[in-house]
Amino acid sequence: MSYKTIEGGVTAPKGFRAAAKYCAIKVKKEPNPKPDVAVVVSDYESSCAAVFTTNKFCAAPVILGREVLKKGKARAFVINSGNANAATGEQGIANAKKVEREAERLLGLGEDEVFVSSTGVIGQQQPIDKLIAGLPEIVASLSDKGGTEAARAIMTTDTKLKEVAFELELSGGTVRIGAMSKGSGMIHPNLATMLAYITTDAKVAAPILQKILAESADKSFNMTTVDGDTSTNDSLFLIANGASGVAIESEEDIAAFAKLVEDICIHMARSIASDGEGATHLIVVEARNLATMQDARLVARSIAGSNLFKAAVFGRDANWGRIMAAAGYSGADIDPTKADCILKSDAGEVVVMEGGFGTQFDEEKATAVLTEHDVTVIVDFHSGDACATAYGCDLTHDYVTINGDYRS
Repeated sequence: MSYKTIEGGVTAPKGFRAAAKYCAIKVKKEPNPKPDVAVVVSDYESSCAAVFTTNKFCAAPVILGREVLKKGKARAFVINSGNANAATGEQGIANAKKVEREAERLLGLGEDEVFVSSTGVIGQQQPIDKLIAGLPEIVASLSDKGGTEAARAIMTTDTKLKEVAFELELSGGTVRIGAMSKGSGMIHPNLATMLAYITTDAKVAAPILQKILAESADKSFNMTTVDGDTSTNDSLFLIANGASGVAIESEEDIAAFAKLVEDICIHMARSIASDGEGATHLIVVEARNLATMQDARLVARSIAGSNLFKAAVFGRDANWGRIMAAAGYSGADIDPTKADCILKSDAGEVVVMEGGFGTQFDEEKATAVLTEHDVTVIVDFHSGDACATAYGCDLTHDYVTINGDYRS
């Protein structure tokens, strides 16, 4: 089984259309603001899967989305940026339901076939009349070329568009998978403010989709951190409409499809971490050879989330003590006397700790390693065969600037 990159994002698979429009959800100061409401729809009945935030202070769309998910069938997304519709009480739930029902009416869909998503400022009621008023024009302009515009519409503090699409050869023929995501700050497991949408023209049963998506989330978004804050709105979706005519049923096809979904999720997680608010580095942490997978995940996530280490990377300071301190307080069962630590990038690699002791490493080379955008930290404990990878970014002055001015 093999796959190749194609163009189109969420509308690359057959039978999907999208469009977006500026509806003034958040008043913009620039003369030509980007779209802030997007609609993505499948032209065919679809199975669905989703994973939502574990934050108990979750947004109204998350509450409704969990109900839609129970049916295992959904055909569309309506997504707005600029307002999170979180901490908005019964009125917020009513507003989200109003958007869902109006979208279902305009798209000619049945009840509970639309996932509503929101991202933006918490604690403010949506300008619901503006959102509803914009839907007819968006629906009227739906196109199989609209995926990129939808990906732009869901951005908040993101500085880079996040979309991908692939073709996958399976035993029964070719299927396509497209994806878009947003996320830059308020990123931390579980999930990581991120929204992500995956579409496919493969025919896949909902229980299989859900298993694949949950396992992929665990290896990607649930291993990603920017700032230690888990959002109220985090959501990850997967819709399969079967428009390719290719059913994914055999163990071999399921495994190949699951691997591509996992790769897509990891790609998007890396993109989110790399685009962390104010970030100048992507940090990849590989925790190797621990006794259990839980230990490996704890260590990797702890190091990636250490503010002290993130600040050190920003300053190009090979302060390996901060790495090992984060591993030590991770809660994992580790033996520090066996640990090796390596810093690695396109500029080379430097062993900064070996067998539990610091080494006499070349500081200039270490600085060069940490000057590259993508930096990998490898911590090997030589205590088992469990390995895990986490994704993060450095902590910069700009992070404070962006978040000190977020509501304006």
